[in-house]
Amino acid sequence: MATRHGSVGFIGLGAMGRPMCTRLLAAGREVIAFDISADKLEACRKLGAVAAGSAAEAAAAEFVFTSLPGSAFVSVAETALLPLAGPGQVFVDTGTVRPSETVRLAALFAARGASLLDCPVSGGPGGAERGELYVFAAGDLSAFERARPLLEVLGRGRVTYCGGPGSGQVVKGVNQLMLGLGAAAYLEAMAFGVAHGVEPRVIRDAIGSEGAWRADFHRIASQVAAGDGAQVPIKMHQFDIWLQAAREVGCPMPITEALATFCRDAPKVFHEHDRDVPSFWRELTSRTLLPR
Repeated sequence: MATRHGSVGFIGLGAMGRPMCTRLLAAGREVIAFDISADKLEACRKLGAVAAGSAAEAAAAEFVFTSLPGSAFVSVAETALLPLAGPGQVFVDTGTVRPSETVRLAALFAARGASLLDCPVSGGPGGAERGELYVFAAGDLSAFERARPLLEVLGRGRVTYCGGPGSGQVVKGVNQLMLGLGAAAYLEAMAFGVAHGVEPRVIRDAIGSEGAWRADFHRIASQVAAGDGAQVPIKMHQFDIWLQAAREVGCPMPITEALATFCRDAPKVFHEHDRDVPSFWRELTSRTLLPR
């Protein structure tokens, strides 16, 4: 299937994909978009995207972006993208995938003369809407330089080239583990205080907000004091990805292992970025009979 020079395909129009696709449209790019949800596809078509009838049709572009859950990307790449990939095409995966899987897929794309860049992003839907995502880019350097103008539309000034295939996923893991483990530590500390009968707002005010870590603690403590502690995300839905990646290289991660074990069978009680996820605060408070 022939590709048009400079054309952009976008597959996956969920909580992150839709605003990223919208940013590319606002930058004047013609985008051929696809999503299995007809409603999501129609919403982007109304914004100016060309609606594709399939993932394969959207993949007939020079640059093909994907925003899919990790396992879904692997499946789509193997069944719909790789069979049609051709010389000069650049595939840009903005989702989160185990680094070793990205390395494997990058080699398969390279064998067909195409390039796979792993460019996972951080910043949530709000960052995507503002074009202020952090983009952790990796893969063939020349392909990255070709795609950089498009990546800058998504994260102006926040695009970092991390190295060879899989490096972007590794840095995304560092980012998610740092945020998740930090939030979990603050929540656990809050639970200790509340378990002894101290009001959350008292703990928040006593600790203060001066300095970097205190500012982060104050933000989370404020959510707890407002009764929203159960909504504090710690990215547990991705912990198994990073733990498996760590095992592959022999890196012990005892804190992450303990947290994942603690929450592994927890009910998924709130919705975050198109996913149902468990609440660490709920687990802490339910197990100690504290107010939630």
